[in-house]
Parts: sequence; structure tokens; C-alpha cells
Amino acid sequence: MKQPILLLFLAIFFISTSYGTELYPAISSYQADRGALNRKYNNPLSEEYFQRFEKLNQDWLKALENMPYETYSLDGKMDWQLFKNHLEKELFFHGLAYEDFRQVSHVVDFKDDLEKFYQTRRLAVKPNAQELAATFSQTEKAVKSKWEAMKTSKSFDSWQKAELASQTVEALRKSTEEAYNFYYDYDPEFTWWMKEPMKSLDKIMKDYASFLKSHFENTVVKDDGSGIIGKPVGKLAIEKELAYNMIPYTAEELLKEGEKQYAWCEAEMIKASEELGYGKDWKAALEHVKNTYVPAGEWPQMVAEMAEEAIAFLEARDLLTIPEMAKETWRTTMMSAEMQRVNPFFLGGESIIISYPTSTMTQEEKMMSMRGNNPHFSRATVQHELIPGHHLQQFMNQRHFPHRRIFNTPFWVEGWTLYWEFNLWDKDFPRNAEDKIGMLFWRMHRAARIIFSLNYHLGNMTPQECIDFLVDKVGHERANAEAEVRRSFEGRYGPLYQLAYMIGGLQVYSLKNEMVQSGKMTEKEFHDFFISQNYMPIELLRARMKEENLPRNFKSNWRFLD
Repeated sequence: MKQPILLLFLAIFFISTSYGTELYPAISSYQADRGALNRKYNNPLSEEYFQRFEKLNQDWLKALENMPYETYSLDGKMDWQLFKNHLEKELFFHGLAYEDFRQVSHVVDFKDDLEKFYQTRRLAVKPNAQELAATFSQTEKAVKSKWEAMKTSKSFDSWQKAELASQTVEALRKSTEEAYNFYYDYDPEFTWWMKEPMKSLDKIMKDYASFLKSHFENTVVKDDGSGIIGKPVGKLAIEKELAYNMIPYTAEELLKEGEKQYAWCEAEMIKASEELGYGKDWKAALEHVKNTYVPAGEWPQMVAEMAEEAIAFLEARDLLTIPEMAKETWRTTMMSAEMQRVNPFFLGGESIIISYPTSTMTQEEKMMSMRGNNPHFSRATVQHELIPGHHLQQFMNQRHFPHRRIFNTPFWVEGWTLYWEFNLWDKDFPRNAEDKIGMLFWRMHRAARIIFSLNYHLGNMTPQECIDFLVDKVGHERANAEAEVRRSFEGRYGPLYQLAYMIGGLQVYSLKNEMVQSGKMTEKEFHDFFISQNYMPIELLRARMKEENLPRNFKSNWRFLD
């Protein structure tokens, strides 16, 4: 028995080492440095934090420029490009955040003694408790004085600045609290002197932060009535995000592409509607499909059957190598009613999280959940979440070039999964007109995401207008549309995340056609190579597939939509 185990170990060892590159140690060290500094400098809204992380990225960028690029393998050169792009992006957006902070940092101009307290606490320096108590009392007076001054000063010109000012006070308070708790009760003298001064200072800082949050002129609407509070990033941030994701198109060009893709979907919707006997009234056909929902108790098992069906479909056509362990380890969980306010449909990865009604929902909410998660809609997305989608992505990323996970980009993540919706459509995955409408509903939704998310971040649409757009143009249930928009603008997603589904999918689709139609790869070889490279802008993956020798001064220029 020992020999097979040894051979297996050696095979794993050689496979894993073959996936290392010359940049692996540097990228791993950078990630470790960043994590260590984040843990030490625990006030993210301070001069100390901004300056230290600017130095970190500048130092690594200088180190990268001094590396012997021309001696590297193709994979090493690609890692160098990925690392450089990442550092430049970090520096740019860190700089924007630093400038925003500088504009409001005057609200904590009493901070020096508190910063000294929490900075010396890191080294466990024993404070002079009596002197520190007096310092806290003086700082409390300074906070009150600053608060009074702010009451008579000009309000912030946007709610975003007011919130950042409030967050800056709160971050200082939390760092002070953390340092206080380090000594409290462990140092009797400290506890005796500091308990009341800390309690009083803590309260005044909380109240001051609360005041600042509403200290703005209502020149920009915070809530348009939808209850969704997002933060439009503006044209400059959109353009820079596109550049760092290697998308050589303007926002206006992408909006036109979204409209073009929507028009294609609508034309196909009409064809499917005619098949069902609803003529050109595709919304009536959509209503027919929504009403094919199943009883709540039967739904999870049907989702599991759809997952197995998708795997069988791929393997019967030899489209992709699916590791046995990946097929074995996916599982299901149910989504809470509260989570469904933000995620009305599936979420996926190793576990597919299933949305369906619970007893705590109103009758209207239950029906919207069931209608929005009908079998024909869901058949198009189960594979998106599991195999060949997010579960397979995560499975492979843990095993191939794992150091590249820091280069996460939604164009790779959601582009791959959306591409499979394109590809399965081409391969007659829909069995009937209802299935076609299910797939087209999602494809239409992805096109709509380009339109509403870009318009929102460019200041052309409000959240309520985005909700109405999804209801009117895609046929969403209103509660589901509200949840989608809330997820888009209040979730932990970057400004390009929603448009990255279809734009990334079009990148993968274009690259597949380029590689397969030219005869350079079979379709299976294309899929296997793509999924084994880990996160990166797809233009760089294209260069690696084509075995191009990337120049040090590589610039994005792939016009994949043309």
C-alpha cells in the first residue's frame, strides 16, 4: 500500500510545483505583508494607515521594476503583468480614498493624544493612568469644542462626505476603545483612573459621529424613495476600473453594447413567445413560465436534479474535464427570508444557496419568490452556480496558481459563468420554448445590468429608476427587482460587477471562437486551459493561450466586441 500512496504524493508534488512561477514568492510575500499591516494598523481612516499602505505598494512597484523580466517564462511574465496592474490599481484608488479622507480629516483635529494612546498600546507600554485620565478629560473638552464649531460651520456638500466624516470619528473611537479594553481590568490602577473618563469620552464621540452623519446640504439625494443607499462613483472611477480590468472601451460604448444585446434577447423572446402561442406578447409568455413554479417542499430536490443534469450534459458532449472530487463535494443550503431581500435567486459556489419561500414571508413575498424561482428560470442558473460555474471555478482556483487569487476580477468570475449560458444555448440546452424563455430572461437581465449599473454610476439613473427599468424591460417581479438593485448598490460589489457578467461573457465567447475556429485548440482544450489559469483580466489570458511573448510595457488593446 505504501508505494501507491508515495506515487500519488509525488504526482501531486510535481503537479503543484509545475504551477509555480518566478513571481510566486514575491506575490505571496506581498499578500503576507498586506495582511500583517492590516492587522497592525487597525484604524483605516488615519494618516498612519494611508501613508503606510501607499509606501507598501510603492515599494513593491519599485521592486517589480527591478526584476529581470526578460528572463522569465511566459507564466512568469504574465504574473509580472498581473502584479504590476494590481499595484497600480491599488495605488490609484488608495490615492482617491486618501484625498477623500483629507477633505474631512479636520473633524478629528483633537486626535493626537488618542492616536498616541492606541499606537503605544500595540507594544503594551504601561500608561501613566492618572495622566492619561486627565488627557482623556481634556480630549473630551476638545471634542465638545469641535462639535460646537461644526454646528456653526458650513455643512458638507454631499451626504457621502458627511458619512465619511462620521466614519472617521467612529474609527478613531473604536481604535481608542480597543486600546482601552487591552488594559481594562488587567491593570487595576488603569481601571481605577480610566473607567469614568473613558465612559464619558466614548459617549461624546458616538454622539458627535451621529451628528456629523446628517451634517450635509441636501444637494444630492441620498434616498430617492427606494430605501436603497448606494454610492455612484462617477465617470473617472468607471474609466479607471475599465482600464485596470483591461477593457479598452468607454462607458458609452458599453452602454450601446448593452442595448444591442437587449435587442437580440427581445427578438428571441418574441420567437419563443410565438412558439407558446402568445404571439409577440412576450411578457404574457413570461407570465406563463413564471406560473410553472412548484410547491416549496419539492423544490430543493429538483434543484439537485438540475445540477446533475447539467454535469451529464457537459460530459456527454465531452466539453470539459470535471474532476471527480468537484462532482462529489458540491452541496445545497437554503436561503433565509432576510437574505432573500438582497438575493432573491440562487447564490453559488461549493454550496448552492436556494431561494424559496419561508413561513415568515407575506403571501405576496411567497408568490414572488416561487414565481421568480420557477424551474425554467432556474434551469438556466443552477449550472451557473455549480458546474461548470462558480463551484468549479473555486475548486480549480484552490488547486491551480493559487497565488493569483489576489487578482480577482468579475470579468473572469462572472464572464466564465455567463459564457456557459451562451454556449449551452448554442448547444440546444433548452428543451422547449419555456426553457428558452427561462434562459432568455437571464440573458436579458444581464444586458439590462450593463445599462442600469453604468447609468447609475454615471449619475443618469436613481435606484428607483433602476428598479422600474428591471420590472418594465425585463419582467422582474417588483420585490425581486428591488432586491437585485439593492444587491447591486448596497452589496460588497465594485462598480463594474454587474456589467462584468455579460461583457466578460462576450470576452470568453470571442476568445473561444478565436482559438477553436482557428484550429489552435479543441473546445474541450479551450475550456480546460481557461479554468486552470485562475483570476486575471481575460486579455492577458488570451495572450497566454496564444503563447505571445508579452512585452514589459504591455498595453490593453483587444477590441473583442468589434
